[in-house]
Parts: sequence; C-alpha cells; structure tokens
Amino acid sequence: MLSFGPKRILSGDLMPIDEVVVTKRIVERFSREFLENLDVDVVIAGAGPSSLTAARYLAKAGRRVVIFERKLSPGGGMWGGGMTFPVIVVQEESKFILEEIGVDLTDEGSGYYTADSIEASAKLIASAIDAGASLYNAMTVEDVMIRDSKLTGVVINWSAVNVAGLHVDPVTVRSKYVIDATGHAAEVCKVVQAKAGKLRTPSGRIEGERSMWAEVGEKMTVKNTVEVFPNLYVTGMACNAVMGAPRMGPIFGGMLLSGKRVAELILKRKK
Repeated sequence: MLSFGPKRILSGDLMPIDEVVVTKRIVERFSREFLENLDVDVVIAGAGPSSLTAARYLAKAGRRVVIFERKLSPGGGMWGGGMTFPVIVVQEESKFILEEIGVDLTDEGSGYYTADSIEASAKLIASAIDAGASLYNAMTVEDVMIRDSKLTGVVINWSAVNVAGLHVDPVTVRSKYVIDATGHAAEVCKVVQAKAGKLRTPSGRIEGERSMWAEVGEKMTVKNTVEVFPNLYVTGMACNAVMGAPRMGPIFGGMLLSGKRVAELILKRKK
C-alpha cells in the first residue's frame, strides 16, 4: 500500500505562503552564497562533463571551486547523447569515472560501454555539487583579469545581458586558476589571446579544431589538457580546439579523463 504522507497534505491543508517571504529567502540565500564565491581557488567556465569531473576531484581535495555555465541547463553536449539518442559511449579506460558516481554502464563488448546520457549528465552535476563545488547557471564568463602576465580571475555577466546586447557592466571573481571548459568555442582562450597576444600553442594562437576522428581525438583530448597561459588551463573539447586536434563525437571517455587530468595538474600546484 502506497503512503502519501500526512492527511493534512492530502486535504491541501498546508502552511500559509507569503510570496514576498519566498522572494526574500531566494535573494538572501543567493547573496550569501555568491559572496562566498568571489575569491576562490578555481573558476571553471562551462559546465560540461570534463569540467564537472574536474570540479568534483578539485572540491573533494579541498579546493574552493565555482563553475559558471552560460546556459540554463548544465551538462554540456552530454545531454544530447548521439544525435539526441540518449546514449553515450565510453571506453574501458575511462568507465571508472562514471562508476565512481553511480552511473549504470552496459558492457557492449570490445572495450565499449554505453550509458544513459540523461543519467550520466545528472549524476555528474549532482556529484560535483555534493563534493562542494558551486555551480551558477545563466552566467557567462565574458572577460578575464590579467596581472603581471598571469590570469588572476574572470569577469562575469548574466547570459541574458549578453544575448540582449544590453550595455550592463559586469562583475569580477578572483581565482588562483581558471579552466576553459567552453567546448568547441574555447571562449576564454579567445579572450586571453586577444588581450595578451600569445598562448602556449605551436603558433602562439588558437590552432582550431580539426575534422572528426574519434580515435585520435580521444587521445589528444587528454594529451592536450595543459596550461595554455599562466594560470589558465583547458579541458574537454576546448583542448583540441586550442591545440589543433580532431573532434570525437558522442564518445565521452576522453572528456572525462581530461577533467581528471586538469584537476591533477592544478592539485600539483601550491594551494
């Protein structure tokens, strides 16, 4: 027999609700938490699978991490699986990252594993927050702060302000390190390139993403997870966009391993 809770709930006899009190509680909590995230260890631009993985490992290690996601829904391209079929693929070497957060995997043979893209995305988001990372949606990293030729923070604004083209001044967040996890666009790196003039790439500039080649793209995503400017790291698809390597489509093992690697690189630095 199913239980639906106290009888007063079934009868609709709930506590009185004051709309203004609801508003106050929202604004008070947001303000309290946002103020705590203006001076952090790591800022991550973009909330895709690589950055959520990085945030989980960094936060578990005691680093204060804040993620700013431009869209309303975090999760990046993983939500859509392959062409909106809600299925993703990971390879043998990377499946442990999803197993750590309780994602159900199916062994499809020959080292390929599949997972439900919705489950995987939701659990990546929840696990990063559970580890202690803060995540803000509908906020865009639109600029950076550079002092003595080093990245020292980011400049953020509401995404709606950018979309509407309104002239509204942004605010700043200071951090020891910044991770560009904005995917194919590599947006933070583009800003740094424009403002600082040179990145740690073969040409000194963003090399550009190559055509799809999953086998090479997966390997290079991990290999290209590097520091591309003092205190600025890349993870996920931004790695291949910046360093000039192929994209890989709906296989996400390299993305997850890239997130783990960037966390390890930052954890090796002084806290």
